[in-house]
Amino acid sequence: MRKVILMMSVSLDGFIEGPDGDIGWHLVDDELHSHFNDELAAMGGFLSGRVTHELMAEFWPTADADPSNAGPMAEFAVIWRDMPKLVFSRTLERADWNTTVVRDVVPEEIMALKEQPGGDLALGGADLAAAFRKHDLIDEYRLYVHPVLIGRGKPLFRPTDAKSDLRLAGTRSFGNGVVLLHHRCAEEISAAGR
Repeated sequence: MRKVILMMSVSLDGFIEGPDGDIGWHLVDDELHSHFNDELAAMGGFLSGRVTHELMAEFWPTADADPSNAGPMAEFAVIWRDMPKLVFSRTLERADWNTTVVRDVVPEEIMALKEQPGGDLALGGADLAAAFRKHDLIDEYRLYVHPVLIGRGKPLFRPTDAKSDLRLAGTRSFGNGVVLLHHRCAEEISAAGR
């Protein structure tokens, strides 16, 4: 069965963006971008909310046409364009670039999607992650912790009464100081017999 994997960059104090949507503190160099490309190219689809999708669709469809975006950036443009995408939105009427618009997070529909053949599903966006977490639909968390404290902004995780037991699956340090914390849900590990 495919997994839903939340992949997000966060500040050390848990924010995905600063005030006014600032992500200028993200430290994405060629090493980290190549890692993202390797991980995301193996996925079976991208799941995002409207805001995240529109930000991606503003830049990535033609990013590889600009010679200044050579290397990992150009490689990701191809990955993003070709990858099947689901954008969850109640207001978006249509979306291009191999994208299907879905109105709501319906647990039975997500479970059916997970049962389809193909690679895992990369989940992005704090609001969508909250909806998936509410229905216990996230199997793994891959958080890329950037070495910065931004003080305020949009937190990755909203306050909730729900508790999720996780098990560390691995870590990785990058040369720019970013650290990957990879966790799996405890139920996933128990079900797999690990």
